[in-house]
Amino acid sequence: MKFLEKFLDSQKSLFEKGGKLEKFYPLYEAADTFIFTPADVTEKDAHVRDANDLKRTMIIVAVALFPAVFMACYNTGYQANLILGGQVPEGWRASVMTILGLGFDAQSFFSNFIYGLLFFLPVYIVTMTVGGLWEALFASVRGHEINEGFVVSGLLFPLTLPPTIPLWQVAVGITFGVVIGKEIFGGTGKNVFNPALMSRAFLFFAYPGQISGNAVWTAVDGHTGATALGSAAVGGLSAFDFSWMDAFLGFIPGSMGETSTLACLIGAFILILTGIGSWRIMLAMLLGMVGTALLFNSIGSTTNPMFAVTPAWHLVIGSFAFACVFMATDPVSAAMTNTGRFLYGFFIGVIGVLIRVVNPAYPEGWMLAILFMNAFAPLIDYFVIKANIKRREARNVI
Repeated sequence: MKFLEKFLDSQKSLFEKGGKLEKFYPLYEAADTFIFTPADVTEKDAHVRDANDLKRTMIIVAVALFPAVFMACYNTGYQANLILGGQVPEGWRASVMTILGLGFDAQSFFSNFIYGLLFFLPVYIVTMTVGGLWEALFASVRGHEINEGFVVSGLLFPLTLPPTIPLWQVAVGITFGVVIGKEIFGGTGKNVFNPALMSRAFLFFAYPGQISGNAVWTAVDGHTGATALGSAAVGGLSAFDFSWMDAFLGFIPGSMGETSTLACLIGAFILILTGIGSWRIMLAMLLGMVGTALLFNSIGSTTNPMFAVTPAWHLVIGSFAFACVFMATDPVSAAMTNTGRFLYGFFIGVIGVLIRVVNPAYPEGWMLAILFMNAFAPLIDYFVIKANIKRREARNVI
């Protein structure tokens, strides 16, 4: 590493102002900062509150996401192998499995994991390549550094997608999220909406056939099967052919990284322990979900089976856990004040269940609920701060 550090330092003059490669300084700075430390660091401790800079924060979030990534690969392969039942499908993935000497047995850990990885990895590569190019382009034009924030957005976005998503749609979706969702607001730290959710929302409304419906959740051509929420919307809890524990562990069809509540809870523990994720938002969102679900349970409905779905089932089906831990807690687009975080999270929980239960055409509501509350987060903080100022003024009146 010393050799690489010396080499990068020796090339620095070429990329600095006045150098031959001045326009490409953001690319040089991104590589140097990613591998080593930033060129400009705080030398005095007057303003230091903790040791978490942007790089460390992004690394911790990526570590917290690892259990979800693992389950994305394993469950995608597991669901496909259950359908295949040992039969060999067509396509390049089957050729890779054959070369590796792996069959299509749902009881084989390596068969499940590797086959699922062959679906997740191309989506991740396209996301990072296309999104990274947009980040580099905007950084070069504006003349500022490339931030590490996209490392997390580029990992979150693939986890929200079904395994059969066409790769060109992945490229279009992440382009929309980076350019429209973040860069037009000024880049990292200035965006109003969560870029990963903006990417998914765009795909959902632009190409609903490839991101919703019964044919996209299992990585087997020609197979159709509803998600847990889709089944509940039609037949209620009695329509489930799996147990609550199966759903909690993540062995059900769905978006690649959103099925395992256990994986999300492990991520939540890491984020809360390190102070990266807001426990206030997570707790408030959980309380909002539980309270609204219990309200619908008490009201009941003879025509809408979703009214009978209990909070325990809301917790483990669909993307509630993933949205609560990784999406709602985005430090840029969420509320900043502690009181605001409680309000922000609570209303996400309420609105998400409202969309899930009341709208039978769209049995998942967390994406829209979070984006809706992203828009109101600055307003919530504004009124919280104004209220704090008024209380302090009242205390100090002589």
